[in-house]
Amino acid sequence: MTHETSETPAIPDSGGSAVPARHRLRWNKVPEVTVYFWIIKVLCTTVGETAADLLNEKAGLGLTGVSVLMSVLLAGVLVVQFRTRAYRAGVYWLAVALISVVGTLISDNLTDNMGVPLETSTAVFAIALAVVFVVWYLKQRTLSIHSIDTTGRESFYWLAVLFTFALGTAAGDLVSERMALGYWLAAVLFALGIAAVAAAHIVLRLDAVWSFWVAYILTRPLGASIGDYLSQPTGDGGLGLGTVVTSALFLAVILVLVVYLAVTRKDVTEPEVGLPA
Repeated sequence: MTHETSETPAIPDSGGSAVPARHRLRWNKVPEVTVYFWIIKVLCTTVGETAADLLNEKAGLGLTGVSVLMSVLLAGVLVVQFRTRAYRAGVYWLAVALISVVGTLISDNLTDNMGVPLETSTAVFAIALAVVFVVWYLKQRTLSIHSIDTTGRESFYWLAVLFTFALGTAAGDLVSERMALGYWLAAVLFALGIAAVAAAHIVLRLDAVWSFWVAYILTRPLGASIGDYLSQPTGDGGLGLGTVVTSALFLAVILVLVVYLAVTRKDVTEPEVGLPA
């Protein structure tokens, strides 16, 4: 199996743009959006929050040291992800889990080490994500995750994912801590936000691409709020399970689901029509 097609004519994508076939991969590099996708995504965001806290507290490297270590690990996994010729559940979700930790650490570094107010970091990450989306669309004419089939599109995709995690971390902390709603109420609030987006898509025909990305952003503070609620001490509004137990529990569930998907291939996108099998 070759990494890209040998034909040269341009092939229109789902967003209407024409990309030379020689630059297109045979397979979409990200999973189909199923219920498994959203479950694992929320679990990964929870792990991103609790694992970042765990490493910062237990590793003895300090916030900066942990950030460097996790960034190096993420870079290595992303190299493997980019070199794969199709979506591979294990590699993809490992990258998501690591990028959730790194996104959390980026936000925490700004808040804890540099003293940047959460209001400012939330605004900065929102602007950065908007810039990524604008440049991505101008370059590729689509933001659809069903067409992550070139190196350029995959690069924009992972950059957007990183900023969604950083933005979700800052926004989640802003709502749950600065606005004093508490972890449980914050989780309910973000869950209602996701439900509202789903309803807008189904009832009001809100664009599928934008519905996906808005929901994707909101899953980050949802998962973080759940993670904090489970792991933080009871005196701080949590259940007191601790970061070790919470991280291990959610990692175990993620592993089971990813192995299941790797075996059943229930979330594999079919090859695009018109490209050789």
